[in-house]
Amino acid sequence: MTAASAVEAVFRIESARIIAGVARIVRDVGIAEELAQDALVAALEQWPESGVPDNPGAWLMATAKHRAIDLVRRRETYARKLAEMGRDLDGVSGEPDPGAADPDRIDDDLLRLIFTACHPVLSTDARIALTLRLLGGLTTEEIARAFLTTEPAVAQRIVRAKRALGRAGVPFEVPYGPERAARLGSVLEVIYLVFNEGYAATVGDDWLRPGLCEDALRLARLLAGLMPREPEAHGLAALLELQASRTAARTGPDGAPVLLADQNRARWDRLLIRRGFAALLRASETAAETGQALGPYALQSAIAACHARAARYEDTDWAAIVALYGRLAALTPSPVVELNRAVAVSMAEGPAAGLVLVDALAADPALKGYHLLPSVRGDLLERMGRTDEARAEFVRAAELTRNERERALLLGRAGR
Repeated sequence: MTAASAVEAVFRIESARIIAGVARIVRDVGIAEELAQDALVAALEQWPESGVPDNPGAWLMATAKHRAIDLVRRRETYARKLAEMGRDLDGVSGEPDPGAADPDRIDDDLLRLIFTACHPVLSTDARIALTLRLLGGLTTEEIARAFLTTEPAVAQRIVRAKRALGRAGVPFEVPYGPERAARLGSVLEVIYLVFNEGYAATVGDDWLRPGLCEDALRLARLLAGLMPREPEAHGLAALLELQASRTAARTGPDGAPVLLADQNRARWDRLLIRRGFAALLRASETAAETGQALGPYALQSAIAACHARAARYEDTDWAAIVALYGRLAALTPSPVVELNRAVAVSMAEGPAAGLVLVDALAADPALKGYHLLPSVRGDLLERMGRTDEARAEFVRAAELTRNERERALLLGRAGR
């Protein structure tokens, strides 16, 4: 491996930690990213001559922090900044923090960076782009390719996000107390949306984008490790582990989607399933210890666990899934949740029972243009032998979806 390739590999792995460590000093994620890039340039200039350091990640971190300290010193007098941020600047321990023993306080630069990148002051698209850039280590080109958009659009989105954080005076910190619950929801949502876009792409020619799933899964594991007392952090990790376990079975040799009922479960990743079960157990135990009820991500992971436990599709405990969807609907009312519950009801009680629930959702404005509504209705009608009606619903669903693989699947079902 050349020095240049070593620099790029190490920076890809360490960039989030470097940016997080520098942001703690300069209190600005945009400047922190620039200083991290400066350290990268310094490594590209020096390592080919001096050789790759024994601890390249530490070298990059130290270089970036030294530049951050120099910047702070130039902006304000060293004495004032040292008094204000002493331990942050020089890494020298000062007086003991009286709240350090409080388990509700988390002193971690990466966690600060996650909460900053996912701040609710930003739009959802901006939070996703900034998170993938700062924490996922993805380039602008990679983000644009993953979401089938242009590099300039992504670059502009990231620049605007950084400016918005600066204008809003968003502090580089982890929220505590009541604010944490609200802010944590924003962080979990970003990771969940990134995974979903990889798991079932909304647009384009590919049904799966595994890279996005891997990025989201890594972030979910990181968050669960940084916030061990948050049940929903473990719940999200469990959900993504269990969903990701099916990846190899979700497409055929030609890349065409394979529905859950038709998947070869021998191809499901047993390691990811075990990890998912373990994370779900931690979510349940943590919820019990902290006196909390299971949240929406933990409930969804419990549903995914029901599928993972079934050796065959026919062995699925649909009654348990119906009950879990009932709890989820009570916790977070949503027509999409009700649609999924209708599918479970159709499997537990028959397609006619499910169709009654689906038809009750037909007029919901939130599902207007949602291709899965006619898709589910078509499936139920097909199971009831009403093939002409089913064919029309599959055609309608195909017209609504923006994913070419899914459109082909739906048209194939209509033709069948």
